[in-house]
Amino acid sequence: MRRLPGVLIVEDEPAIAELISVNLKHSGFRPIWAIDSATAQAELDAVLPDVILLDWMLPGESGLTLAKRWRAHPRSKDVPIIMLTARTDEVDRVAGLDAGADDYIAKPFSTKELLARIRAVLRRRAPEQDAGVVTVGALSLDAATYRVVYRDQPLKLGPTEFKLLHYLMTYPERVHSRSQLLDKVWGDHVFIEERTVDVHVKRLREALGLDAGLMVETVRGAGYRVTSV
Repeated sequence: MRRLPGVLIVEDEPAIAELISVNLKHSGFRPIWAIDSATAQAELDAVLPDVILLDWMLPGESGLTLAKRWRAHPRSKDVPIIMLTARTDEVDRVAGLDAGADDYIAKPFSTKELLARIRAVLRRRAPEQDAGVVTVGALSLDAATYRVVYRDQPLKLGPTEFKLLHYLMTYPERVHSRSQLLDKVWGDHVFIEERTVDVHVKRLREALGLDAGLMVETVRGAGYRVTSV
């Protein structure tokens, strides 16, 4: 029997949680509902979901706090997180992405759009399966074994950062605009803001370390490129 992807819904409004659950079931997902942060943590500890839909405002710890903790924990660091919130200011969207969310959707939202975003994060969760090793300067990426080595030191990257780096390294020295990166790396770019690219480039640079500003270069007014250092 085909395993249904599990979606952990962390939402304290029963009507919203029920609406999401019904649509997920009809679309081939297995929803799990948690009404607060404590229940969410217990569900996550019991069974790791494939995707987390995380409300910002919750009883107990906030969704932002949960996202930071789950992204920092080795067991849950690669689980895609979509933040659900009524907070629509840019500063809040950036805070959610910086906390570790892979996507951000404001309430009220279309269930069709939500399902499309869930499918999008699941598609990009796994890196491209192209075999072989790509090397740029001291940076080496093996897509087949999901390993990245920089100056002989292994690096740990999230799935989105891995795919972003893989694409940039496949076309070294070429400048890619944010919209091009969204199209090639994220896929359903119509649903995702260009600011998302900046957040993941920041995470990528942090993983690479001190030379990252030179390795992943910002070309003012144009986009990003990978260059050897």
